[in-house]
Amino acid sequence: MSKVEHLEQIIDQFGPHLHDEPWGGWQGGRVIDRVVPTHCPYCGVQCGMNLLVSEEHVVGFEPRYDFPVNEGKLCPKGVTAYLQTHHPDRLLYPLIKRNGVFERASWDEALDLITSKFKEIQSKYGKDALGVYSGSSLTTEKTYLMGKFARAGLGTRYIDYNGRLCMVSAAAGNNKAFGIDRAANPWSDIPLAEVLILAGANCAETFPILNKFLWQQRDNGGRWIVIDPRETPTARQGDIHLQLKPGTDVAVANGMLNVVIREGLIDEDFIRARTNGWDDTRAVVERFTPDVASQISGVPAAKIEQAGLLYGRAKTGMIMHARGIEHHTNGVDNVLSYINIVLATGKIGDPGRGYGTITGQGNGQGGREHGQKADQLPGQRSINDPEHRKFICDFWGLPEDELPQAGVSVVEMFDKMREGEIKAFLSICNNGMVSLPDTNNIRRSLEGLEFNVNIDFFMSESSRYADVVLPGTTWSEDEGVTTSAEGRVVKINKAVDPPGEAKEDWWIIQEIGRRMGRQQYFQFNSPREIFDELRAASKGGKADYFGISYEKIDRQNGVFWPCPTEEHTGTPRLFDNKEFYHPDKKAKFHPVEYIGADEKPDDEFPLILTSGRVVYQYLSGNQTRRIGFLVQQCPEPYVEIHPETAMKLKINDGERVKVISRRGEGVFPALVVRTIRPDTIFIPYHWGEQLAANQLTNPKLDPTSKIPEYKACAARIEKIHSRELPILGKGRKGTSLSEVQRGK
Repeated sequence: MSKVEHLEQIIDQFGPHLHDEPWGGWQGGRVIDRVVPTHCPYCGVQCGMNLLVSEEHVVGFEPRYDFPVNEGKLCPKGVTAYLQTHHPDRLLYPLIKRNGVFERASWDEALDLITSKFKEIQSKYGKDALGVYSGSSLTTEKTYLMGKFARAGLGTRYIDYNGRLCMVSAAAGNNKAFGIDRAANPWSDIPLAEVLILAGANCAETFPILNKFLWQQRDNGGRWIVIDPRETPTARQGDIHLQLKPGTDVAVANGMLNVVIREGLIDEDFIRARTNGWDDTRAVVERFTPDVASQISGVPAAKIEQAGLLYGRAKTGMIMHARGIEHHTNGVDNVLSYINIVLATGKIGDPGRGYGTITGQGNGQGGREHGQKADQLPGQRSINDPEHRKFICDFWGLPEDELPQAGVSVVEMFDKMREGEIKAFLSICNNGMVSLPDTNNIRRSLEGLEFNVNIDFFMSESSRYADVVLPGTTWSEDEGVTTSAEGRVVKINKAVDPPGEAKEDWWIIQEIGRRMGRQQYFQFNSPREIFDELRAASKGGKADYFGISYEKIDRQNGVFWPCPTEEHTGTPRLFDNKEFYHPDKKAKFHPVEYIGADEKPDDEFPLILTSGRVVYQYLSGNQTRRIGFLVQQCPEPYVEIHPETAMKLKINDGERVKVISRRGEGVFPALVVRTIRPDTIFIPYHWGEQLAANQLTNPKLDPTSKIPEYKACAARIEKIHSRELPILGKGRKGTSLSEVQRGK
């Protein structure tokens, strides 16, 4: 049983510890041996950057001006990303937990233990007793390999990926409406839009470099409509801010479309020629007058009217959204309601007329396209489609009866651990003990496993529960491709070798597969060989990478998929011929009724808790909480409270308060601000253990996308009598997790 019995010892040994210096310290006049062009490992912008190498160590970075997306610019996370490579917390050799303590082991010892346990458990309980949880920050080569490893190597149906926690609602909505899962437009189209709708997308903090295109749009006279329950830095710059109750996007979107219909601003020719389902959708939307939408959402009817008119009258316009509308039990409905506006006005397939999603994970797009999603095979093929299954089986040389059926989402996989169906677990490039909802239940799932393996380059909150931890690589120690949120495939280049005994992730996975007796499927000697197989496996699929090569990526500074042939230059803008990816080449409207959040506020839990990001931290924080500069800027989570709410509860700014939901409780410093609704509170989610926002969040899932409802759960706040804890802007120095846990 993988319990954490010696937490203090683990933290002291493996961190997180704060670090700010490059290898060898700060040195003037250091000789730089080479400059390696690559891309940032963080969000879906995938900014270009150069790594500086001296004596086979990454010692710094410099701007990369040739990449057209960021043109040398980086956010605070990107500026400090190189400090991961030689951080003192790096895992340098395999670890086996004995008597609750991690002890150094050889690779042969660790791999032999893993394969013997996996074989033993599968022999006793069946193939599906193993679960695999993979990551979207891996290169696409590795994500392809993970899907092949789970299905052809282990023979288990249970694989999913942490992109399940990101943009799968967008993926489902895109597939339903357009027949394909990709942003319709490149970001270079944004400046061409007269009106831009940003729904649940705080680009200023979560996607900072995208602001380059937003400001270009403003410089061209463009206007913004921002839809968000918080007055974020993005919302403050907007022309219209619709400050809705969390989870009420369907009402707002339907209300805006109601205005567009009433004023005769729909594109009837486009609707008639290029879409299906309009009449049923119109019938639903006509009931959502601005007054009705206002009653549900809390947004004044006049503002909904104003927003509908502004977008409807514009000749060009784009709608972009992020997790704010997707992390709901009605997340797919939210997505479809905004797509309905796009289709009704015909603003799709042209420069400055389109739709896109904003992806928080570095390879969130490429990470699901090629086989590590529970129901997906390479090329965005469906594992439930007999023809797609046959194609991949023939390609891999795998008997069709050996290809497992579809698995379940990662949240459901953890349910199956507690139910005893999944007995062993392998995870890579994720930290479920921070990122998954209801972390107390996640802990119980991990503690109930018979055997647990984790691959990472830092010891995470999840790694602490493992029986074996294997040291993998950072992005600077391997090569491969990722796909940005606009659909541009870019190339990550290797700068240095892994430190100590750390190994490339693709080597580790293959070695396990070989030792499981499936070596015929794992004969790759380099990422390039994996990519060449991935290209061929994707041929003819929706996500067709066949015509993409490493050399073409370098020549073009990225290639937009689909790219079906070597002569093809890629597809920056989908649907420019007004043809969509359904069999009849038409887009589909979907009538969407308002359902609302799974949990509604009541007397016991009168507030709506929503969660999100801050600019200085990334995802679970396993990387960024080790960088001193970033921690100094945002050392710990906090809870945003409106002054009216704070006054009722007699809470002062900076005072520690207890936030309680039906699943757990946590203590956070109060940040009293006027930028949030009085009925809503907000906590950033980048911390674990006692500081985890996801102790509180609701694990209920969207029925289609299976994404959890992070953005709306019922909660209450209680005043506690304790010392005040300084927060942002009040002089608090950076504090490590271990210090916070010890009350320092």
